[in-house]
Amino acid sequence: MVLDRRTALLLAGTTVATALAGCASITPGSSTNPKQEYSLSLDRIEQPLVEYVLYQPGEGVYDQPAHRALSVILPDGRHTTYGYKPLPEDAYVAHDERYYQTKIVVTGEQRMERPFVRVTPIPEDQVPEDVPTVDSLAQPVGRVIKILHSYTVTNGESGSADLLRDDAYVLRRPYELSSRLTDDLGGQIVAMDSDGHWAYRIDVSTEHLYESAYTTLAIEVAATTDAFRDIVFAARVDSRLDPAELDTPVQQLLEQVIARDTYRETTPLSTEYTNLIDALDLEHVETASTGHHLWYDDTLYRYGLYINDEN
Repeated sequence: MVLDRRTALLLAGTTVATALAGCASITPGSSTNPKQEYSLSLDRIEQPLVEYVLYQPGEGVYDQPAHRALSVILPDGRHTTYGYKPLPEDAYVAHDERYYQTKIVVTGEQRMERPFVRVTPIPEDQVPEDVPTVDSLAQPVGRVIKILHSYTVTNGESGSADLLRDDAYVLRRPYELSSRLTDDLGGQIVAMDSDGHWAYRIDVSTEHLYESAYTTLAIEVAATTDAFRDIVFAARVDSRLDPAELDTPVQQLLEQVIARDTYRETTPLSTEYTNLIDALDLEHVETASTGHHLWYDDTLYRYGLYINDEN
């Protein structure tokens, strides 16, 4: 017999182990059933729902590809980039009081020349005096060096490894191709701090590769704000709870979580906490689940659940 998480939690709240036909009994705190802490986080989102879900790129250098793509695809254009996606996929955007969702499809590939950037570590006793630091470089240049540094010191296990092609960073975006990396940084030495720690020689070479062609477009999803709001509820709101429809203990606990931002209990969980987790559709979470959205009492919240063994 297999127990779902909700049943197991309720059984763990009993003070006497119950023998179940075909199942081992569950004893709270035993070596086979360690105590666990359930942390529920719930943060109020101050923006109106429609405003919150709309994508709007910033004004920094890294947002240039997004602005370019949006200027071309809205309302009904197409924009192709090679080797990178200029926009998040399935993002909602607004144009002339109509609402769209971005889509990105692969429409082919092209063999192209691209600058490849690699770094070679320099022993600390061989680092020249007054070597420039990564933070003194132009922002796009510094970002590339930091990515390569992270990859190097973690032996390829960093979270940025998927940004590289083998051990090289390929310059693709307009702000990268126009940076000093392609001009006078090749062969130069850069350190990660002013004391010359983690210094690298930068190598820039031009190589050929096949780049995927990403074509970005926008699909109209709503012609009015009210219609778009209905779409957002269906697509982005995970749970909708009505205070009047909740059992009083569950409602009181939810209000307590809202006031605290984070609420914790250690197994065995209280009945109202188990019921709240169930109402938020989190009863099958094994370790963590985040990024969910709750609509409660005309207010939007972001929530998540973390489960850890008690120390």
